[in-house]
Amino acid sequence: MPFNSFGFLVFFSLVTAVYFVCPFRYRWVWLLAASLYFCAAWTIEHVVLLVIATFVAYILAMQIAKTSVQSRRKALLVLGLVLGLAPLMVFKYLGFFSNSLRALFGEPVLASDAPVTQLLIPVGISFYTFQTLGYLVDVYRSKIEPERHLGILTLSVLFFPRLVAGPIERAGHLLPQFHAKHDPSASGISDGLQRVLWGLFKKVVVADRLAVYVDAVYDSPGDHRGLPIILATIFFAVQIYCDFSGYTDIALGVAKVMGYDLTENFRQPYCSSSIAEFWRRWHISLSSWFRDYLYIPLGGSRVPRWRWYANLMIVFLLSGLWHGANLTFVLWGGLHGLYYLFEAGTQKARDKVLRMAHLGRPAVRTAIGTLVTLALVCFAWLFFRANSISDAFLLLDRMAQIGASTDIYAPWTSIAHRPGLEMAFALGLVALVAAIHVFREHRYQPILALWQTDWSRWAAYLLLALAILNLGVSRETPFVYLQF
Repeated sequence: MPFNSFGFLVFFSLVTAVYFVCPFRYRWVWLLAASLYFCAAWTIEHVVLLVIATFVAYILAMQIAKTSVQSRRKALLVLGLVLGLAPLMVFKYLGFFSNSLRALFGEPVLASDAPVTQLLIPVGISFYTFQTLGYLVDVYRSKIEPERHLGILTLSVLFFPRLVAGPIERAGHLLPQFHAKHDPSASGISDGLQRVLWGLFKKVVVADRLAVYVDAVYDSPGDHRGLPIILATIFFAVQIYCDFSGYTDIALGVAKVMGYDLTENFRQPYCSSSIAEFWRRWHISLSSWFRDYLYIPLGGSRVPRWRWYANLMIVFLLSGLWHGANLTFVLWGGLHGLYYLFEAGTQKARDKVLRMAHLGRPAVRTAIGTLVTLALVCFAWLFFRANSISDAFLLLDRMAQIGASTDIYAPWTSIAHRPGLEMAFALGLVALVAAIHVFREHRYQPILALWQTDWSRWAAYLLLALAILNLGVSRETPFVYLQF
């Protein structure tokens, strides 16, 4: 039941209406039932797996909190980590590792054809696995008390707005909200619906339209060269941002209508002036999860320099692998790790060069850093989107053929009678997203004052609704991050 479907609109309206008329003591029951139905609408077979994973986390967290013997606590945590990661390894990575070993040794590692397991990947498994693991670690660290209400803990994992693509919530942030009473609030409902509307616009008008061009180029890399590949890569940078942040906006908006606050996942990432800053702004719930539960336990930066390099690369490589069982994702993560290390290692030298070139003013340095960071991030997105490593390097080779005769409008011809107009519209949408990005980053006072008037906000929401109805791509395109 995707967020961008009529079925979800009906489902959400019914759930919200019943939620607010339901007595407080039974609201968790209603939300849990709705979340189970939502999960079953994707794949009913995996509801049992998800419930079992939550039950295991519940039992182990209770046992960890009960004992004061450190060795036993650690053993229970390790058991929980193994049991929590096992389904992820089997469903998502078994085929990948089997194929990798088969490529190295030239013979099957498993008796069966491992890649078939990838057809059975439970939706959202990477997200809820990290959420339950984080819960166990927080209990082990005594940061939170274990949740004694099994129903509430299950609801926190299955909560339908964030189930399939996050954000990855911390138990200490989400669990207390299910114990609090949330009465209908005009401001909460209004703010939530406005955010849902903005998320839908980013998804069905911007991301899905750009996806047509991106898919045409990246799914047939041998048919294009030069500018179309460059343009498709830039379009993909905007597409994946609008697709994923659009999902997050809808998730946060739906939760807000019912009175719940989920974690912000994006903060104008393409306004970052460094790779380190980009990762503080992009998919915040995942990057902070890796920081707190992997990078810091490995020693963070409080280790010899070679260990710090290793810690960073481990985090970035695993972050890439988290996104999918494909070497393209691992290479994408590795590229960002190399960016990060190069950036840190050359900071003094780059500062000196900028001063010598009389470009040392903060505003100039920020502008240069933002442009360079954006270029590096877009380059890395090529590997993220490519269907295989061979496709990625073919795209790189053909991208360099700038002077080759090529038709930049060709990818639009399958859907539009006037490809030039379609291209102009796509470029306009990219410019609009960029302008909003910059406005939110710098908070220009004249525009902010205009936005604070009721008539301007409602006019904008009306235009968004009309754009979704009239300019949105009609096909029901899945959200990109549902595959992770």
